[in-house]
Amino acid sequence: MSTPTLSLDRSREVLADTGVRWLEELSAGDTDLVGGKGANLGELLSFGMPVPPAFVATAEAFRTFLAEAGLRDRILETVEQLDVDHTPALSRTALELQESVAGAPFPEEIRKALLGAYRELGKRCEVNEPFVAVRSSATAEDMPGTSFAGMNETILNVRGEEALLEAVRDCWKSLYGARVLFYRRKQGIPEEKIAIAVVVQAMVDSESAGVMFTVNPANGDRKTLVIEGAFGLGDTVVSGAVSPDHWEVDKNTLHLTRERLAEKHVIAYRDERGENQRREVAGEEARRPCLTEELVRKIAGFGKQIEAHYGCPQDIEWAVVDGRISIVQSRPVTAVGGAQAEVEREEAEVLVRGLGASPGLAGGTARLLQSLADSERLQPGDVLITRKTEPDWVPLMKKASAIVTDEGGMTAHAAIVSRELGIPCVVGTQEGTRRIPDGEVITVDAAEGVVYRGRLAGSQRAAEPAAPVGAAAAPAPVTATRLYVNLGQPELADKVAREDVDGVGLLRIEFLVLSATNNTHPRKLINEGRGQEFRDGLAEHLGRFARAFAPRPVVARTTDFRTNEYRDMVGGAEFEPKEANPMIGYRGAYRYIREPDLFRLELEAFKKVRDEQGLYNLILMLPFVRTLSELRACRRLMDEVGLTDDPNFGYWVMAEVPSILYWLPRYVQEGVTGVSIGSNDLTQLMLGVDRDSQTLATLFDERDPAVMGAIHDIIRSCREHGITCSICGQAPSVYPEITEKLVQWGINSISVNPDVLGRTRRIIAAAEQRLLLESARSGVTAAGGSG
Repeated sequence: MSTPTLSLDRSREVLADTGVRWLEELSAGDTDLVGGKGANLGELLSFGMPVPPAFVATAEAFRTFLAEAGLRDRILETVEQLDVDHTPALSRTALELQESVAGAPFPEEIRKALLGAYRELGKRCEVNEPFVAVRSSATAEDMPGTSFAGMNETILNVRGEEALLEAVRDCWKSLYGARVLFYRRKQGIPEEKIAIAVVVQAMVDSESAGVMFTVNPANGDRKTLVIEGAFGLGDTVVSGAVSPDHWEVDKNTLHLTRERLAEKHVIAYRDERGENQRREVAGEEARRPCLTEELVRKIAGFGKQIEAHYGCPQDIEWAVVDGRISIVQSRPVTAVGGAQAEVEREEAEVLVRGLGASPGLAGGTARLLQSLADSERLQPGDVLITRKTEPDWVPLMKKASAIVTDEGGMTAHAAIVSRELGIPCVVGTQEGTRRIPDGEVITVDAAEGVVYRGRLAGSQRAAEPAAPVGAAAAPAPVTATRLYVNLGQPELADKVAREDVDGVGLLRIEFLVLSATNNTHPRKLINEGRGQEFRDGLAEHLGRFARAFAPRPVVARTTDFRTNEYRDMVGGAEFEPKEANPMIGYRGAYRYIREPDLFRLELEAFKKVRDEQGLYNLILMLPFVRTLSELRACRRLMDEVGLTDDPNFGYWVMAEVPSILYWLPRYVQEGVTGVSIGSNDLTQLMLGVDRDSQTLATLFDERDPAVMGAIHDIIRSCREHGITCSICGQAPSVYPEITEKLVQWGINSISVNPDVLGRTRRIIAAAEQRLLLESARSGVTAAGGSG
């Protein structure tokens, strides 16, 4: 594509006033003018990288817009007086500011400049009204320590002059989103220094696309480039919707050192109407490589040049169409695993295989434990091998470098806790305790679900903090759907609270009870006259979580131990019956109404946190509610304790027993203000599959149409009755396609494990963008009619 020479020199002078710049005018030093993205793309183009043509609406254009609309001083004054810790005020102010930006007129000179540049872009692309990506480029997004400052809008496949102007305005509006205002204040960035530029770049209708790291992100190997890709548009790779093809390339020779081809079951593409579509593929079409070896090496060559230019490892986005490679973004790699040699699996002996429940690679000495009585044998860094784990094993699990169990699936105790702790875990091996010799040095590859004999080069504990590389982290996208986290470990509260997360969607009190009681059955404490000790210890732990996340909500589920888990506590055998199937036995709300004195202590702990500590962000949630009578009995106990004296008190129920599909309207009448879908138990009860059964593990699938249909109906019913709907089961943590469906169906929030927060935020953002685009196009079509 040729660049016009007639007016470029003269345009520099004119565009200085109109607020538009072409990439060829920009370099890395222009961040204040065009933000981090704009400056970086200009820099890439300056040393010959194949960057799609683009122009940038500068930060000065945005300032001019504010000034001419009379918004600048009013916004500064409003934000200065805003208490960002007061959530209602923050939400209200954000909406008011965004509405002000939406309603203000475009300055005529900026409008003319943007539309003139768009027409010029069409000439360069040799197409009338080209499709473009409109991407926010905030001036503060690359400042040290401000990884949240650039959480602004990106809109893909924009076409037409009016659509372009609205997309630019949407990017401007996003500067005043609630989460953006909150994080900007917390990072101490002066509001008067904030501005935003907007990159308008020709869309690449890619045949294949993906990402490249100029350092191996798994092990820090600086001699290796890693390339991953899939067919169609690149959002399937970034969002995790497909397992991409994977290549590793020697940086010096550009020879392929490793190739792993995946079955890529989904292709994203732009249809003839300009809309994003996805289609499923199978068989040979899904298995064929998305790149030839020649293209892999060419992409690697660009990566080598880019890293050499910047002087630090880079995270690069690429796209290919008709054999031509485009570089559409490059940013510093911010974190990688510890330096290590390449892992060689080919010669290693496989001991057992199972389900990779918590990804990671770790090695150590195998320690076979039959029960907690053997716990002293496990030393820090050993690999824990056992039949299965129980809640009181958590302190022991924290010492392990990895965990391998004979039993269990993706929702087993070992799987859930390992993901929360960031420990590699393989479950359901069936014969791990028999095939893995005690004291043997082994390596656990939990990404593949394989246990090898010997310590493979590169194995280490995956939970170790990542080593920083380069400069600032990539900005997180802003989403309307809230992203919550599932937690239970008190010592993780402060750490996870610093992540890009909107609150806690499931606080598992079981872990807190174990800590507060020193693994003693609560009934034993009551009989010994120590019930208040249990209450106060639980309140202390609940308060720790509520303080760490305030003002963000913390939804705490009251205890849902099953009888077999209670029996394993000190004194438990004296109080707990033996049940053939505890999964559908004496648990949840029914236990509360049979043992109201014990449940009352939990309710009093909630009241202490809310009333005495002033932490009203703590929300109570009832598990495993089977009938309306159970809910009413629990509500009466809440009334007696005084929780409901607070007019702002609302409580949630878990949506895990299918009867909720019938009872939900009546639950709302009883004061329920929120529902959280427990996909683990809901799947179990919809399909009649004991989720603890290894024999039935292949039948347990949250993606079953019956389960997904029930989830859809629960979300719809919540919306009809005006209450919050969330999900806290394992499904969104494991299956990105479920997350996309939840967003489409209008769920309010999604709660996942800490290890997948970043990936899930990106999936949610991509799904929301598609919905917005589809809605916008439908609106344009409806408004335009057939004429």
